[in-house]
Amino acid sequence: MQRQEIVFEANGAKLAGWICRPDRAAAGAPVVVLSHGFTAVKEMGLAEYAGAFADAGLVSLVYDHRNWGDSAGWPRSETDPWQQVADLREAISFARRLPGVDGARTGVWGTSYSGGHALVVAAQDRRVKAVVAQVPLVSGGRNFDAWVPADKRARFLERLAKDWDARAAGSLPAVTVAAPPGSETDVWAKTVDKAGRYANAVTLRSFDLLRGYEPIAFAASIAPTPLLMILAERDTQTPVAWQREAFALAGEPKRLVELPGRHYDPYTTLFQQSSAAAVAWFREHL
Repeated sequence: MQRQEIVFEANGAKLAGWICRPDRAAAGAPVVVLSHGFTAVKEMGLAEYAGAFADAGLVSLVYDHRNWGDSAGWPRSETDPWQQVADLREAISFARRLPGVDGARTGVWGTSYSGGHALVVAAQDRRVKAVVAQVPLVSGGRNFDAWVPADKRARFLERLAKDWDARAAGSLPAVTVAAPPGSETDVWAKTVDKAGRYANAVTLRSFDLLRGYEPIAFAASIAPTPLLMILAERDTQTPVAWQREAFALAGEPKRLVELPGRHYDPYTTLFQQSSAAAVAWFREHL
């Protein structure tokens, strides 16, 4: 695989990423746009997916969301889902104009939080000709309630409200740990973050923005764009029951692949299965 570092403009921010090409890329190759989840950066496993796509003759655009990794943006470590959706559509525009690419054959691959973005963008943007949503977040409101225990929720919501007021008064954004020690996310981050790029921090407002983000509302509008959902049967980070619910709402053509693991296993122990399923889908539909 040939990898080139790039920067492109998206809604006023410079986003950093890679263009990954097959060693012997055919003229007019399909292109796939990849982005990561809630607090992750591209070095945490996305090169491996781009490599699998390159082996299949696909060009990839891999990038960090604004405020994360090598991309610009402020506040740092803040995840705004609707801003990321808008940026993904700009990334699609950029990818379609790459030399040697057939922009009419553009796919989107998203995982976890960006798996939700993949669903939303596929429903909104018919330039997307095939979509893969891996262990996607489909309901921000339900996920928030799952992540924040009921007995702590009122206090946490109070912290969010205070952060809004503090920012308005000129204070820096409040930040909290993204992956508590020993958590499933912490174990995964330590496994895949070989370059030491994971900040393990996220703004409080990111959780407030999460609460109003419902990709499942777009599931029924994805068709006729071909949809592949890759789920993990024991996923509790983005609970698998809700993902199945979103898949049931989507129209044909669609395919569901369920792997026998937890949320992060598709990146690691189940990588061969998850990447092969995505490759097969893009080869069939792009």
